[in-house]
Amino acid sequence: MKFIFSTCLLLLQAWALGQNVSPVDYVNPLMGTQSKPSLSNGNTYPAVGLPWGMNIWTPQTGKMGDGWAYTYDADKIKGFKQTHQPSPWMNDYGAFAIMPGVGKVKFKEDERASWFSHKAEVTTPYFYSVYLADINVTTEFTPTERASYFKFDFPKTDSAYVVVDALNKGSYIKILPKERKILGYTTRYSTGKYDNFKNYFVIQFDKDFELTKTWKDNKLVNDQLEITSDHTGAVVGFKLKNKETVYAKVASSFISFEQAELNLKREIGNRNFEQVKTDAKNIWNKTLGKIDVKGGTDQQMRTFYSSLYRTLFFPQKLYEVDAQNKIKHWSPYNGKIVDGRMFAGTGFWDTFRALYPFLNLVYPSINVEMQEGLANAYKEGGFLPEWSSPGYSDIMIGNNSASVVADAYIKGLRGYDTEALWQAVKHGANNEGPIEAVGRAGVKYYNELGYVPYDVKINENAARTLEYAYDDFSIYQLGKALGRPASEIDIYKKRAYNYKNVFDKETGLMRGKNKDGNFQKPFNPFKWGDAFTEGNSWHYTWSVFQDIDGLAELMGGKKKFEAKLDEVFSLPPVFDDSYYGGVIHEIREMQIMNMGQYAHGNQPIQHMIYLYNYAGAPYKTQYWARQVMNKLYHATPDGYCGDEDNGQTSAWYIFSALGFYPVTPATDQYVLGAPLFKEATIHLENGKKIEIKAPENNAENLYVKSLNVNQQPYSKNWLSHKELMKGAVLDFKMDSKPNKERGTQEKDFPYSMSKEESNK
Repeated sequence: MKFIFSTCLLLLQAWALGQNVSPVDYVNPLMGTQSKPSLSNGNTYPAVGLPWGMNIWTPQTGKMGDGWAYTYDADKIKGFKQTHQPSPWMNDYGAFAIMPGVGKVKFKEDERASWFSHKAEVTTPYFYSVYLADINVTTEFTPTERASYFKFDFPKTDSAYVVVDALNKGSYIKILPKERKILGYTTRYSTGKYDNFKNYFVIQFDKDFELTKTWKDNKLVNDQLEITSDHTGAVVGFKLKNKETVYAKVASSFISFEQAELNLKREIGNRNFEQVKTDAKNIWNKTLGKIDVKGGTDQQMRTFYSSLYRTLFFPQKLYEVDAQNKIKHWSPYNGKIVDGRMFAGTGFWDTFRALYPFLNLVYPSINVEMQEGLANAYKEGGFLPEWSSPGYSDIMIGNNSASVVADAYIKGLRGYDTEALWQAVKHGANNEGPIEAVGRAGVKYYNELGYVPYDVKINENAARTLEYAYDDFSIYQLGKALGRPASEIDIYKKRAYNYKNVFDKETGLMRGKNKDGNFQKPFNPFKWGDAFTEGNSWHYTWSVFQDIDGLAELMGGKKKFEAKLDEVFSLPPVFDDSYYGGVIHEIREMQIMNMGQYAHGNQPIQHMIYLYNYAGAPYKTQYWARQVMNKLYHATPDGYCGDEDNGQTSAWYIFSALGFYPVTPATDQYVLGAPLFKEATIHLENGKKIEIKAPENNAENLYVKSLNVNQQPYSKNWLSHKELMKGAVLDFKMDSKPNKERGTQEKDFPYSMSKEESNK
């Protein structure tokens, strides 16, 4: 059980000292790190930073520039990297690395690498420490939002040194011996095309340099302290009379060297290492402490807070505060330094589902900043991003920025340019963007036919149709909330029903449709890709977030709908991978989980478990949500069942553990499941509390027998965001047997668009 060593050690230390265990003590940043391209158990790295900070730091075990920065099964560390990487598939931008050494100078990454063990590694969100065995040096670091403090414990030696690697694809380095300082920048990025991109960094040491060397393109350079090349770096050395500690303060900026210096002065200044570490820990405890859970097992506590930690990094702040205290950012959309906030590093195809609704509930103030950033992205680039890393990235489908914008406004967020965002979502809905993944690919077909055809060389067409229809619903909802006239918004209401155009009544599933109106043939519902995105028809058929009632009617009514849901779990995990020409990792993850066609490791089907509430069988939601939480999530290196994806898969767990889930963002409702803990308290930013009580909760008592809300019996299968924000007490009576009577009446079912229309 070595994978829980560092977490357990921290817990034992706290208990031994008679201290209360704080939320951050439960976090295991190694959760999800035992991954590889062919099988993802999270595809995470141990992220050491502050919530939504501009920079994250991580040990690097993989090749510099490779997306798999840190893998749990690796033996050697090659450096400690500043990263902005949201996903190994997206890779990094603006990265550079630091690595200590002793003896003969070794600056190439494979030569400088050192063996390490997880037994001599301490990993927390606010602090990292590891013993590098080959050089007998312990390295530690602790972060701020735009800076980091390093501590190198060297043995007695006259040949201690630190390597700085600015990476390839264009970099610069300069050593300033009198100031004990290194300046540099990297221009490396992985997706998109940018003008004027540089990540400027400054490293300030506390000891004089006895050795100064630069290097470029794998060769040391003598007598040249400033160098620009494809791949540059520096080596600075120290003579140490005894075992000594060398400290280095590091900060960076996307704006300038001067701004990097200012960030260093502001965020670290004259504070010592322990002060920075303590402040970072306090920030994490304050942020994680917005949700207080009790009455779970140690494993559940660690899984909850480790998942919560993962929801608090992306997107990252891309803005800085200048010498005049003005907020500014380098724009990935026009290459200029402009006023205002900006964020980067998230894919809305993943995160519109639960991550952004989670922020709107628990951390709305940061999403106000993010909405300002989205408005600036539209003003600077002409479209909203769908995947930002740091700007427009040509990956995934949909126009789900509409959902992110609409849900924020409908959940009550204000204080940003809503008019700009209204224009942005309309523009994105009616135009193709500069790249396929921005705006709407196939928009002409979609607007004219009501679907994106299968046979017009636009890939993943049925999936696009379903997502565009939901996005149109989001725009309609936002328009209503903004008081826009029917003449402007009714077109989006009409298009929200376009999901019906790709529903095949013969199979009861979604299916690609040709331009002539006939469904594509042959049809294999187990075929991944093709008409769908990283999934098959069994996964995407449920992507009618806005009108589950309408989907059920297409399937022949609620009983047949319920039976179709059941079939997802009873079918064998068979698949057709011919579209990809091989088994992609998402397919493998479904296959090996032994849950039939349920593929929780990818996003399209993650809400499906909650749809039993629309069919009058909420007890099945309660059962399956608990099975997924127990089976597919653990605070261990193999703790996820697929890509963690910028907080989305973690947000599913957090919501589900609390007992409800946002099936339909851009509405006021959360759909009920069942809580995992005996007690949970959400401390809202408005000063109110949501208290969730389930004292009989345990492994056997996973079903909801009854629910009282604010001491009143409550039969509905959903909760209102507006009412929760007033403060609420949810009293769950739990039982080992399902209550097949509760929540079975039509009046108790959650929102569906067609039901709302029929009730008018």
